[in-house]
Amino acid sequence: MVRIIIDIPAAAIKEGKDIIIKVDNNGNGRISKEKTPLKDDKNSLFSFMKNVITQLSKNGHNRTAETYTSTLRSFKKFRKSKDIKMQNVDCSIIEAYEKYLRDEGVSMNSSSFYMRILRAVYNRAVDTELIYDGRPFRHVYTGVDKTLKRAISINEIKIIREINTKNKSMLYAKDMFMFSFYTRGMSFVDMAFLRKSDIKYGFLTYRRKKTGQLLSIKWEECMQDILMRNPSDDSVYLLPIVNSAKEKQRTQYRSRQRAINNNLKKIARDLNLDCNLTMYVARHSWASAALEMEVPIDVISDGMGHTSEKTTRIYLKSMDTNRIDYANEKIISAVK
Repeated sequence: MVRIIIDIPAAAIKEGKDIIIKVDNNGNGRISKEKTPLKDDKNSLFSFMKNVITQLSKNGHNRTAETYTSTLRSFKKFRKSKDIKMQNVDCSIIEAYEKYLRDEGVSMNSSSFYMRILRAVYNRAVDTELIYDGRPFRHVYTGVDKTLKRAISINEIKIIREINTKNKSMLYAKDMFMFSFYTRGMSFVDMAFLRKSDIKYGFLTYRRKKTGQLLSIKWEECMQDILMRNPSDDSVYLLPIVNSAKEKQRTQYRSRQRAINNNLKKIARDLNLDCNLTMYVARHSWASAALEMEVPIDVISDGMGHTSEKTTRIYLKSMDTNRIDYANEKIISAVK
């Protein structure tokens, strides 16, 4: 028996390179090829993650598939499109990726978001016994920091509603924002796919895309006014967000959402509002307004279509600081 000892460069192993060793007649081994592209290797991270994304899409989890795709795109950019075997994903790779995101100016929450998705993919590979769990994410941040307030006051909502501009795109963005607020903070994806047939007997009834929960909202004049200003013509959809005659409607709605959020930022800037105004702010602001008006949390939860009060309390936890500050002022005054 001939024992062959080959000194394989650590970098080749780290980067997931395929090693081909040729042995001559005297039993001497040498590396003839250090780098072979990982193409369609089911054991590579890129291929494994693509398969996960495909499965998510097939199961109807389109939004989740989009976030996984966004994460894969980011990680590919970090790797300069060089794939890596799943078993070679270790702490040093993940920590380097976190540093890359930080150097790119990515926020802690966004970085954590990418890390949690990669960790979920890694855990799938562990569950399928493709790899052993090396716990490569144990030294990176995967939590959620408190963000800037997303809710604005009723007075600020009024200011937005009364904005006076000749910019049609900004007026359209304002109307979509107000429609969300009027409909108890309806999410943009639900707005995009409302149908004209959803309005019956003075109520707007729809099923939430996220949870499948059926919600019914009394149709108000302010909502009708927005429809009159923004007709959807021959479309089956209630609002002019996606065109039912065109394909890839989800792509349409995502594109429209970006355009609306950009115009909302312009509105905030023009009105000197101290907030990052997006469609999501309408949802938080409705919940905040309800809380200020002492609407019970269980009613707010039902109104927003939350499956549990726990979710609603997460929303309200970051909104209730003004009431706490006011209570503290009263306590301090009492001491004085």
